[in-house]
Amino acid sequence: MDHVLFYLEYVFLLSSSVSNFIRAGDILPLLGWLYLAFLLLCLLNWSNIRPARDTTMFSYPLSVFNLFIFLTLQLSKIAHAQSPDKDTTSIQSAVEATGAPPLPTHASSEVIEISGTTTTFRPIFTVPTEADVGAPLLPNINDPNATDAQTACPGYNATNVKRTAYGLTATLHLAGPACNAYGTDIDVLNLTFEVQSANRVRIAIVPAYIDASNSSQYILPTELVHQPTIDADAPTSILDNDLSFTWSNDPTFSFSVYRQSIGDTLFSTAGAKLVFENQFIEFASALPNNYNLYGLGEAIHGLRLGNNYTRTLWAADVGDLIDYNIYGSHPFYLDTRYYEIDEPTGGLTLVTSNETNATADYVSYSHGVYNRNAHGQEILLRPNNVTWRLLGGSIDLYFYAGPTQPDVTAAFQTSAIGLPALQQYFTFGFHQCRWGYANWSQLQEVVDSYERFGIPLENIWTDIDYMNQYRDFDNDAVRYNYSEGETFLSNLHAGGRHYIPIIDSAIYVPNPENASDAYATFNRGNDTNSFMTNPDGSIYIGSVWPGYTVFPDWLGSGAGPWWTNEMVTWHNLVDFDGAWIDMSEVSSFCVGSCGSMNITMNPVHPPFQLPGEPGAVIYSYPEGFNLTIATEAAAAASASSSQAAATSTGGASSTTPNYLRTTPTPGVRDVNHPPYVINNVQGDLAVHAVSPNATHADGTEEYDVHNLFGYQILNATYNALLAAIPGKRPFIIGRSTFSGAGKWAGHWGGDNTSLWAYMFFSIPQALSFSLFGIPMFGVDTCGFNGNSDEELCNRWMQLSAFFPFYRNHNTLTAIPQEAYVWASVAEASRRAMNIRYSILPYMYTLFYLAHGTGSTVMRALAWEFPNDPSLAAADRQFFLGPALLITPVLEQGATSVSGVFPGASRGGEVYYDWYTLSAQQDVLGNVTIPAPLGHIPLYIRGGYVIPTQEPAMVTRDARKNPWGVIAALSSEGTARGELYVDDGESVVQNSTLFVTTPTPSPVLHLSTWGTAHPLSTPSALHATARGTYNDTNPLANITILGIQNPVSNVSLNNEPVPEDEVRYNETSKALLVTGLRSFTKSGAWEEDWVLRWR
Repeated sequence: MDHVLFYLEYVFLLSSSVSNFIRAGDILPLLGWLYLAFLLLCLLNWSNIRPARDTTMFSYPLSVFNLFIFLTLQLSKIAHAQSPDKDTTSIQSAVEATGAPPLPTHASSEVIEISGTTTTFRPIFTVPTEADVGAPLLPNINDPNATDAQTACPGYNATNVKRTAYGLTATLHLAGPACNAYGTDIDVLNLTFEVQSANRVRIAIVPAYIDASNSSQYILPTELVHQPTIDADAPTSILDNDLSFTWSNDPTFSFSVYRQSIGDTLFSTAGAKLVFENQFIEFASALPNNYNLYGLGEAIHGLRLGNNYTRTLWAADVGDLIDYNIYGSHPFYLDTRYYEIDEPTGGLTLVTSNETNATADYVSYSHGVYNRNAHGQEILLRPNNVTWRLLGGSIDLYFYAGPTQPDVTAAFQTSAIGLPALQQYFTFGFHQCRWGYANWSQLQEVVDSYERFGIPLENIWTDIDYMNQYRDFDNDAVRYNYSEGETFLSNLHAGGRHYIPIIDSAIYVPNPENASDAYATFNRGNDTNSFMTNPDGSIYIGSVWPGYTVFPDWLGSGAGPWWTNEMVTWHNLVDFDGAWIDMSEVSSFCVGSCGSMNITMNPVHPPFQLPGEPGAVIYSYPEGFNLTIATEAAAAASASSSQAAATSTGGASSTTPNYLRTTPTPGVRDVNHPPYVINNVQGDLAVHAVSPNATHADGTEEYDVHNLFGYQILNATYNALLAAIPGKRPFIIGRSTFSGAGKWAGHWGGDNTSLWAYMFFSIPQALSFSLFGIPMFGVDTCGFNGNSDEELCNRWMQLSAFFPFYRNHNTLTAIPQEAYVWASVAEASRRAMNIRYSILPYMYTLFYLAHGTGSTVMRALAWEFPNDPSLAAADRQFFLGPALLITPVLEQGATSVSGVFPGASRGGEVYYDWYTLSAQQDVLGNVTIPAPLGHIPLYIRGGYVIPTQEPAMVTRDARKNPWGVIAALSSEGTARGELYVDDGESVVQNSTLFVTTPTPSPVLHLSTWGTAHPLSTPSALHATARGTYNDTNPLANITILGIQNPVSNVSLNNEPVPEDEVRYNETSKALLVTGLRSFTKSGAWEEDWVLRWR
């Protein structure tokens, strides 16, 4: 036995010595050499230190010493992994500066070599995937064993009904024993019905007993979300209201809203019980067969919602999955009903079929329904009814009488959600972004490339690449340092361009054991109690891009001023021109306060692979890519299959999940797992989000205000930008929105995919946001996720040129898709942008009107032609304002597109081809329109005047160019138009809800109209201006479309225009008058003018 132990000790001595030498050298080379010297000394004096052999293990002092060193080095390794002594992002930056491949942020190695020098760093800890896995839940709508509240619950009876000056009030009592189906039944409710204006009524049902202890559970504060009240002129205006209200207790309480003028029931809960519990509210209304509902966002879906669909409202950080809840919550819908007119009697018959009679006459009536409730909710659209199911709050319904979509939208905005922000002029230029621009130099290369290829570029954006380890308000010191940035931005601004950075919604928590990890933004926020907490009062720490993070508490008094201070402080270092707010659902990459006990591990890697990391290489391409580039498509498909096989974790489990079902506890709310399970895309409400039990300064739980985080951060950012860039209208694009966010910001469609399907869905998504009061909308052109290709990007760059917000953006490591990458895309982009920049005055005027009146910018065909039921579901074409009809190609490989020309077959509408200036001849039914690659069909609707300006590479220069006018005559020979001109940037708003400049800038408002008379008399186009804004650009040309006979002479303000400046095209029937600069040297609108022709 002694011999065995003796030889075992020798083996241990040899192996431990080698191991200790290597590990000591890894930590500090000098330490390794010192240890080697010690070993040599031990060997040289071996006989002096060797003890007498006995039966005790580790009898040699060197053995005990090696064991001690081994354990010490192991403990040092563990501590080193949790407390970094080097800035890993700086190491990453240094690697990138050498041109070497970038380091994976989840590096497992401890040693890297930079320019031949070995550098050690601690590996980044990756948050486990299971940290973002919630409880297994089965949505109620999919649960065959779910309680049917309509069967189980008793409903209510109304008592104590009292008439008021504007409606009535009543008390509602449970009509039987409490059911407590998905919460605790509320015994007594208060009902209020109000006629608030000529076009709006309100129905509110709230618990009778509310105090400070439960107010946040049921009442949405008006200081958070505006609550419409009775109009000042209500005593007289309500006499014109077309809506009436009735109620009944047969068999239990129900109510109905009618349109008096035609006797139609718009909303009726008859036949359904009212269920009102502390975590579940249900009410339902019958709907006609084949109804037409629009709105209820946000989701990727067709414009018309259909009658077999459940819309979930719970803000979620998720890619643009079709038909699921995504980033925003908009509990509003538009209901349009068509009626066939009986000519002899004038009677109306409701249309309940998609089939219509081409020879019949129709009329439509539209109304709007807004449920002012910010809780998680579902709206179940079924063949004959709509059911609302809410996880809390109260019933606060507003009905808008219309009777047209413009009436409803304007009334909704002016009374409830506010009018859209008037954007700065430059924001309508083209924007370029991508996740992966490595440094200022690369940004400069992109700007220079656009200039070199002659493609307009107005704004350059950066994703999270610019940040110091993904931290807000802090630039990477190597790649995006402030001094180099100052030079870049100075040159950028000198060229008339602008810079927009991303700002995330979570704030990094510095590692308390690493002094070099200090982060002043967090410290200042923490000192002002600006962050959400756990129920026990400790700070809530989740996980987002930088690692473990905290989240601003917008309900507290500290977060707003702190956010403004950070924005102003950072703007002093980086002269940005707007803000891109992301991750604002609000997103967290783990369930619960996962960082509370782990902040000494910061920074950490997210619990998923980033694009391009092993196992997440991007191989996807658009539909039909295999038909155009077969070899590359085959290689990508093969690589994708290999990657999928390598990362596969096995087949799906065949076992039935053990779903969590929460049993209601009387008087107690379970906010993390409410008894009623909505069909949330993430399942558990806490997955990829801040947990519902996170707590705000006033005691409100996140469960009650989750859908408002994105709304509140946009408000805070608006105020911050007013302070950071005084006097200029804040430009903000945000991801998560709620009803009313449009008064501060625009919205982009989120993380779409480079697929033809998503190019199509961008149209109904934009039209839906028109209804939500957010006209500044666009999508990631050419697609965000996946690789784009030449054909898709060609078509998409042309389509997006007619969206208000026009940006190209894609993901990390996807192939480049800037407009200049493919020759055909570059040419298609130049053509489309030439049109866009020419009509920017028209687009800007549309925004001025939207900001002032609540009108829309992008418009569905059905809104412009409300009496044509065949257009009810049309969402593959759209109008930009009233005058421009866009018919894009939305299918791969197509060289033509099918479109309609609304109102042309029976209403006499005329449409002129933008390119040929001639009237469209084939207008009956679905028309096949030639559309080769690089061409987007665009038509000017007769009866409208479009102001233009000569385009330029940037809007600053375009605004200095001469004016033009295009007058497209209607079939009656008339045309109308408007133009709004101001300085394009100052805060000029009439709304009292926001800050305005003390001395508003002067503006110019132009009205133009034309009238064509029989040829025996002159025809004329008038322009009349009012206002004091001094625009000195001359009028260069006027184009008049639809003049049927040659013109012999033209005059401007009775001064003849030289004959060589007048050209009439017999084929297109278009009159072009040029050479007008000499007539308008002081400015096109300096004085009124009349153009006459004979």
